[in-house]
Amino acid sequence: MWQNISITEFILLGLTQDPTKKKMVFVIFFIFYVGTMIGNLLIIVTIKFSRTLQSPMYYFLFYLSLADSCFSTTTAPRLLVDSLSTKKVITYNECMTQVFALHLFGGMEIFVLILMAADRYVAICKPLHYPSIMRQQVCTILIILAWIGAFIHSITQIILALRMPFCGPNLIDHYCCDLQPLLKLACMDKYMINLLMVSNSGALCSSSFVILMISYIVILHSLRNHSAEGRKKALSTCTSHIIVVILFFGPCIFIYTRPPTTFPIDKMVAVFYTIGTPFLNPFIYTLRNAEVKNAMRKLWHITTTSESKG
Repeated sequence: MWQNISITEFILLGLTQDPTKKKMVFVIFFIFYVGTMIGNLLIIVTIKFSRTLQSPMYYFLFYLSLADSCFSTTTAPRLLVDSLSTKKVITYNECMTQVFALHLFGGMEIFVLILMAADRYVAICKPLHYPSIMRQQVCTILIILAWIGAFIHSITQIILALRMPFCGPNLIDHYCCDLQPLLKLACMDKYMINLLMVSNSGALCSSSFVILMISYIVILHSLRNHSAEGRKKALSTCTSHIIVVILFFGPCIFIYTRPPTTFPIDKMVAVFYTIGTPFLNPFIYTLRNAEVKNAMRKLWHITTTSESKG
């Protein structure tokens, strides 16, 4: 049974209350959000229409960029609107929707990163079996399972949020709705629900990070048996993946694997993995990947050639 609530709306305090700084926040994060959408949509379109990017690695990168775009959209637009508003009100239902979407697309990103690591492990450690193991049908099933896993994770989080009773105050010292800032306002014993939150989000982040780092250590160790050119190419790809993993999981572990306490740095840490990481991912994957850059150039050339003929 859901808890009855006496609060129908919350007020998001955002990143700052200073009018001048709020304008700076709008400009900075507008650039970040536009860059995130352009960068990730460019990768999505390039992979979709490029014949040279049809391998499983790029199939998973397609969904990582999709998850990044959606993940950033759950928080960035409201942050931008609230930075120009005097009263940053979010209804209870909108708040719960944001919690659900945040964990759905965040969970999807985690599972896709695991799939990308598994793909690299098979490609580098078992190259002869790679075509038979990573077939298109298998990749499709894995992505479906990733969506199911993300949905189950998000459902468990929203159940925890819906069971929190709120009787006042309604000021959320954050720029978005999430379990940690909501737990601070809940009129209840916070120990058990925080334990459930840590055992869900905290365990998911920590265990996934450990699995990913172990897998990349095994992959890097196995590169000793490859040629110099093969090592260079595999090392470049794996380095990009490792950078993304550290940038995403570091803040997640900091936020979700601790007692129900809040720190002044929490909001900036949350900004980094909800807005900063989706912004950086396209640069990390394209700047270090010659195949993606070449595919983008070809797509741009085809587009401009078609326009000039038209």
